[in-house]
Amino acid sequence: MLTIFNRKELIVTFSMERQAQIRKMLSINEIDYTISIVNRNSPSTFINTRMRTGQNALDYVYIIYVHKNDYDLATAIINGTYKK
Repeated sequence: MLTIFNRKELIVTFSMERQAQIRKMLSINEIDYTISIVNRNSPSTFINTRMRTGQNALDYVYIIYVHKNDYDLATAIINGTYKK
């Protein structure tokens, strides 16, 4: 079970395609993961974002976490250095 106490950040990306590729690689290799998606245009009490219009590729941040015991394996898989 993956919790906030035993997870480690694997990668941060702004690309929807890249996060989908990584999630697929992790699933194929049966590595549990969680993903956090941050909308950088969401209203904030600290920053006035009402003036922004349109959608940008940098509007969303995808953060993928894996169990800290799976981190080295997951890193090798997404970097293409893992050999079965």
